[in-house]
Formats: sequence, C-alpha cells, structure tokens
Amino acid sequence: MSWFGGSYGDYDFNMFSASHFTMLAILMMLVGCLYIFKERLKLFQLRKVEVGTAVFLLLLEAVYHVWMVVNENWQISHAIPLELCSISLFLAVILLISKKKIVYEILLFTGLLGASQALFTPYLNYDFPHFRFFHFFMTHLLIFCIPLYFTWVKGYRPSIYSIGKTMLFLNILMPFAMIVNWLTGGNYLYLSHKPESASLLDLLGPYPWYIISLELLAFSLSIMIWLLLRKREGNLPVEKPFRRRA
Repeated sequence: MSWFGGSYGDYDFNMFSASHFTMLAILMMLVGCLYIFKERLKLFQLRKVEVGTAVFLLLLEAVYHVWMVVNENWQISHAIPLELCSISLFLAVILLISKKKIVYEILLFTGLLGASQALFTPYLNYDFPHFRFFHFFMTHLLIFCIPLYFTWVKGYRPSIYSIGKTMLFLNILMPFAMIVNWLTGGNYLYLSHKPESASLLDLLGPYPWYIISLELLAFSLSIMIWLLLRKREGNLPVEKPFRRRA
C-alpha cells in the first residue's frame, strides 16, 4: 500500500505538471456543468446527493487523519482543522445538511477564495495516484463547487452584508489561530510565516505586513465575488403615465 504510505519519494508532486493541469481541467468542467445545467438540476430532488456529499467529505477527512496517525504525521501543530480550507470543509458539510443561509454567506467567500488559492498553487508533496493527492484535490474541488451549487441551483445569493459577516468571522478566528500557533509552533492560517511553496502571499510583502495585505485583498476579492453572484433585479415593467378621466 505504497499509495497510502508516508514517504513521497515516488510520488513527488510538481506544480503545473500533467496531473495538476488535469485537476484544474476537472475544476473548469465541474463549474461549467453546474452553470450550464443549473436549470435542469433544479428539476431533480437532490437531497440524498447533498447529504451523501456531506458524509463523503466527513469520511474522506476522517481517513486523512487516520493516514496521518498511521504514518506518524499527526501533530497538533498542523493537524487540527484550523486552516481556512479545513474550516470551509466543515462549513460545506453544515451547509449541505442544514441549508442555513448564514453558513452559505461565509462559505461562498472562504470556499472560493481559499480553495482557488489551494487548487492553483497547491501546498502538496504527494502526486497521483497517492491517497493524499486524491484527498487534497477532491476536498478542494468540492469546497469550491458546493457554494456555486447553492448559488446557481438552490437560488442562494450573497448580499453586501455577507462580506461583513465573512470578514467578522475571519477576524474572530484570527486571534484564536494566533494563540494556537504560539502554543504549538504551528502556522495555521499562515499567520506565523508564509508557506514554503510558491503562493499568492509571496506578492504581499514581508511578515507581518502580508497579513494586513491579505486581509485587504480578501475584502477586495469578496467585493468582486459579490458583484458577480449577487441577486440582480430584473427589468421592471414600465409604468404607464396616469391619465385623468374626462
């Protein structure tokens, strides 16, 4: 079971390799299908699919933790679900089961922004066909697509206040993550240092200033997402002029 082992000598992942481009192509295909077939999907009862997807995400994450334990890689400094995409995964599960609008509002921004960063610049050691490769891309693909499914198929839409809720959520989370980083020597939410691999953070200045730049960037990109996915008013009927009766 070398595909489940801890050594990545035979599975060394390279960014923008054939396997990476394949997963990006799958992402584009999934997003395109969701948008093109959104009206048809509305005709189906998809509740079992939604709950099944939530269970699948939980099982996949549980197996990932088993993999870390088996390979003696589970450490509190990096294994607890305090990364943005780990939090988004559990938000996705909650949304699929509860269908709560406030969960959608936060996941829309954390999922699209966090998962897109992870998918385009993966912080990953294991290439196809290792288990970790499948875990990484399957979870991030679903984290990216689930809020789009709720937008295009279920009819959820963000408001301008959704951005404020998301920024409040992140800023409440940040001090807690900083404390955990200090206690464990971890780097949750990349609040201690930048990732070792190439990432968007490389363009945002040195530590700790990139944290402020990242927050400003997240706010700006959230505005763009809201502008793209907000509810648009249809063409209002033209009101006929009032005529006084003779």
